Amino acid sequence: MRRCFAALLVLTATPAFGNDTAAVLTTGGLEFVSHGQIAMESEELFISREEIRVVYRFRNDSDRDHDLLVAFPMPDIVPDHFSPVAYPMGASDNLFGFETRFEGEPVEAELHEYAFAAGVDRTKLLTKLDIPLVPISQEAIDAVDGLDEAGLAELLHLGLAMPDEYDAGQGWETHHWPAWTYRATYTWEATFPAGETVTVEHRYTPSVGGTTGVSFLSEPYEDGYDPAAEYRRKYCTDENFVAAVRKTLPDPDEPWGAPFTESWISYILTTGGNWAGGGIENFRLVIDKGSTDNLVSFCGEGVTKIGPTTFEMVKENYWPREELNILILERYEAP
Repeated sequence: MRRCFAALLVLTATPAFGNDTAAVLTTGGLEFVSHGQIAMESEELFISREEIRVVYRFRNDSDRDHDLLVAFPMPDIVPDHFSPVAYPMGASDNLFGFETRFEGEPVEAELHEYAFAAGVDRTKLLTKLDIPLVPISQEAIDAVDGLDEAGLAELLHLGLAMPDEYDAGQGWETHHWPAWTYRATYTWEATFPAGETVTVEHRYTPSVGGTTGVSFLSEPYEDGYDPAAEYRRKYCTDENFVAAVRKTLPDPDEPWGAPFTESWISYILTTGGNWAGGGIENFRLVIDKGSTDNLVSFCGEGVTKIGPTTFEMVKENYWPREELNILILERYEAP
């Protein structure tokens, strides 16, 4: 049974990140596969606003060495040029500042990048047009806005660009923003010695997504969307959590008036089931809240507070069936 863990915390959020998995490269790109002889002996996952750190221990249960292509999928970046999303802005060839070590030694990982719109891979088209693939980069924004009429029409038709009309004081202007989803995966080759256990470490900078107000206190929309039900499903927001937020409303009839901004973080856990045994033998999650002024809710079992700003969940023989989603409400001083 899933249980809600809600408390006064500080934590900020990121779009989805992922577990290690075995992979193969095909003509269609990267595919994730299962491996029946390499077991994930343990995973220690640390999440904070500034950094995500993961330490794995993999055990080769067979009597021979295995040379594998190891893959680590990064979060999809879906550009929203009008919302307060703080994306990682590392070098163009390492946006997330991703670092990995194998048995304590640095590993040179290869980055695989893709651009999708309406579920279709448009990487080749953007490359042909000499448009950078990271849609939040200033280089990509300038390249899209600088296209000729024919190129821009093609991107609009395929859902790769969106128009923006405004009057900045000198009459109406029309500009265009990148609108594709950016997907990235890091891969590297590794040898898993027969009968031995090896350590793999990752660290990288998260991106922070959210809204400028609390969105789940409102009534269902006319189109049927129910934000309260969606948040209960995704973040396990229980009655106590919702009541705590409602108490902060200056006007009970104005559900958007709560003095919080939302932040979200998601982490891909299900690829941890691609190893021998189908699960993680020993799993430990630590979330660093950063301060005591905020509210947080996520679906977890057996969560305990282990420090002034840290919370822990420990599982044995953990077979993740869904991803980890965390909602953080960061309080601000009302004007």
